[in-house]
Amino acid sequence: MTVTSVHDPSHREALWELEDAFERGDLISVFGRCTVAYEGRAASDLGAGDRLLVLKPDGAALVHTDEGRQPVNWQPPGSEHRAAVRGRQLRVRSTRTNPDETLTVRFSDVHQLSAMAVTGGRDLTLHGSEEDLRTRILERPELVEPGFEPRETERPSSAGPMDVFGVDAAGNPVVVELKRRRVGPDAVGQLARYVRALGEELGAAEADPDGTGGDGDDDAPFVRGVLVAPSVTDRAAERLADRGFDHVALEPTPEE
Repeated sequence: MTVTSVHDPSHREALWELEDAFERGDLISVFGRCTVAYEGRAASDLGAGDRLLVLKPDGAALVHTDEGRQPVNWQPPGSEHRAAVRGRQLRVRSTRTNPDETLTVRFSDVHQLSAMAVTGGRDLTLHGSEEDLRTRILERPELVEPGFEPRETERPSSAGPMDVFGVDAAGNPVVVELKRRRVGPDAVGQLARYVRALGEELGAAEADPDGTGGDGDDDAPFVRGVLVAPSVTDRAAERLADRGFDHVALEPTPEE
């Protein structure tokens, strides 16, 4: 495995190394004194501090401090990394377009930069797939909840095909989104788009966090959302609760 590592590079030297690493598709770590700014669905800023920036070839970007296991700022896979020298700073920017989000890290000093060709992750042997998860639910609908009745798989909608569409014991339409591994808030957003699209199609309310039924007519159905996944992150759990969606912890295949 080829590893590039430079200590206390100038901003221009760091830029050259980053550009070469982006071209090779390397995993990159940059440690130095920096500020961090995020713009997107919200906005945040971190003042100057010594931090570790990790850039992955799949587009993920993670900013770590000396505390905790979670990054203080991050961008998901699918983002695009770019670097430039502006004034007396090295600027590293990670952007994505859907939704529009930008994470900008400005280094006044770069103490260490490393780039390496990390392999093996894409050859991960998967034990269970989303199709296995779908099969489990179709064979045992009560795994979602008692009284759940699947009606259709890959049901088309303006937001795309839904994994499973069904109704609950009260006759309310239910959108079930399937994920075979631990997921974050992006999965909640995907489920929300399906729920919204179905609500518009059926003329029903989207969710019912207070348990009061649809808006207006007490007898009107409301569209429920259920995320089926082995586990979810804390941020995903918060967004599920905010939207009135449910999470069902379920593995693709039964444990031995």
